[in-house]
Amino acid sequence: MSNILETLNNLVHQTAFFNLTVGNYIMILVACIFLYLAIKKEYEPLLLVPIAFGMLLVNIYPDIMLRIEDSSNGVGGLLHYFYLMDEWSILPSLIFLGVGAMTDFGPLIANPISFVMGAAAQLGIYVAYFLAIILGFSDKSAAAISIIGGADGPTSIFLAGKLGQTAIMGPIAVAAYSYMSLVPIIQPPIMKLLTTDKEKKIHMGQLRPVSKLEKILFPIIVTIVVCVLLPTTAPLVGMLMLGNLFKECGVVRQLTETASNALMYIVVIMLGTSVGATTSAEAFLNWSTIKIVILGLFAFAFGTAGGVLLGKLLCKVTHGKINPLIGSAGVSAVPMAARVSQKVGAEYDPSNFLLMHAMGPNVAGVIGTAVAAGTFMAIFGI
Repeated sequence: MSNILETLNNLVHQTAFFNLTVGNYIMILVACIFLYLAIKKEYEPLLLVPIAFGMLLVNIYPDIMLRIEDSSNGVGGLLHYFYLMDEWSILPSLIFLGVGAMTDFGPLIANPISFVMGAAAQLGIYVAYFLAIILGFSDKSAAAISIIGGADGPTSIFLAGKLGQTAIMGPIAVAAYSYMSLVPIIQPPIMKLLTTDKEKKIHMGQLRPVSKLEKILFPIIVTIVVCVLLPTTAPLVGMLMLGNLFKECGVVRQLTETASNALMYIVVIMLGTSVGATTSAEAFLNWSTIKIVILGLFAFAFGTAGGVLLGKLLCKVTHGKINPLIGSAGVSAVPMAARVSQKVGAEYDPSNFLLMHAMGPNVAGVIGTAVAAGTFMAIFGI
């Protein structure tokens, strides 16, 4: 009888209830809120569902992120192996390959001024960099945190790994992906505040047709120019342009389908769950993380404002030919930010179609954020 009771006692104490802290319960609640937003509200569910579930798992069973060197049998936790591929910059680069294979660069080629709006939306990165230094972060930590302003999760993870900031990679990645998912909530108030009703109703002329030759040459030229000037951007910009070349050249359909479908979704699962699994209560519930999350919000807000304000300037310069709302799409959240530009414009004039115009700054933002990351790496000699 005593053996039975001892066995039952051991089983009971092996349950998570005896090991969970108040912090774990808080993070489990946060994970459930994220799952609600992803499933019920459909806020970037492809990102938020795996991130939230990784958050849920690690706060119930921390050993799912157990490091190999901390293991008694030399075998690490499942999600630790996924996370290593984040640290090694493998998964972020593969994400860029998939994004390139899924994205039409035609609107950017047809309207090159979109590059300027994409660049203006990087304002948040540099504002966040100086704010982070003021708040006591080191130069490299500040640079890694600031990339959240580009609303680009893969680039945030890539730069944090390259700068050796793995200790804060989890909060940075979660903040970046969370703000990417919350674009429909964060951006519209800023866009509405900074533009007049007249500006919101501006109709833009139809984009010119872009030839197949232009679409093929574009990724090749961008790769040569950007990677010669900033070789450190090659893993991101190179993979982005390679994926797009797969799409546009028309002779490697199997590679295009693999990069934009099967491979892309496999990588999203691995990256999302491993990012979510970095949010254990011990690692996440501290002042440093709170400051990172707040800095990320400021960065994203300033990035959105920078794109809209430059859009207003271009609107005046072109005598009302550019709707400033498309400037907000200069952040790197493709294609969600462009959809938000369309949605806000349609609220004031249902016949206004801004989506394709907004895709130009949106794609430019992806390139701009990668260039900003490469600039920081060059500054620090990485």
